[in-house]
Amino acid sequence: MADSDIAKPRHAFVTGGGSGIGLAIATSFAARGDKVTIAGRTASRLKDSGLSYIEMDVTDEQSVADGVKAAGPIDIFVANAGAAMTAPALKTDRRDWDWMISVNLTSVYLCAREAIPHMHAQGWGRFIAIASTASLKGYAYTGAYTAAKHGVLGWIKTLALELAKTGVTANAICPGFTDTALVSDALDNIVAKTNRSRDDALAAFVKDNPLGRLIRPDEVAAAALWLASEGAASVNGQAIVIDGGETAS
Repeated sequence: MADSDIAKPRHAFVTGGGSGIGLAIATSFAARGDKVTIAGRTASRLKDSGLSYIEMDVTDEQSVADGVKAAGPIDIFVANAGAAMTAPALKTDRRDWDWMISVNLTSVYLCAREAIPHMHAQGWGRFIAIASTASLKGYAYTGAYTAAKHGVLGWIKTLALELAKTGVTANAICPGFTDTALVSDALDNIVAKTNRSRDDALAAFVKDNPLGRLIRPDEVAAAALWLASEGAASVNGQAIVIDGGETAS
């Protein structure tokens, strides 16, 4: 893809695009004028977005292959789909461990394997994984999730090295706790189990963020738009951290 083509509409594909960070990213690309396809497992949620969508299970190899093929040529792939669970490290059972690795790490591998060859062939592309501050530090009671997210960053760094000089970049965005339904549900769970107030539960989530608040989904979306711009052509293999300064010390 020539430099002059970068300003033209591109095709962005966002997994987990029906809500939260994924939806914020998808709508931001759409607002720019890009063609956008979102993917997920819940058709009703995807349909409500008003965007083009494909039902796809990122943990299923054939589903990912079929979904990427059905979408057509993809210029920008955002591997956003994921899930979180909590358990003491040594009490994490094998089924939960395997699920966290599958949905958060293996899914990114599968998506890259299917989407990047077209980017490589055309000489331009952006592969962006939505990782986490858990890619950079440990969090108690999130061992399987944290291990998976660390793996995502390792995978991205390897892709970046192998894709250098092809016109395709691979980067990760690492948000801190973000104002999404996932975090809201976690707060509800804490309130139900501990009888703490919601404000107290929220304070525990943001205590390490110097800004003292949750990250906004649109802040993550802005980073994705930048990574997909020509101005970020030399940004490769990086963890773009959006955490208010949590990991600065």
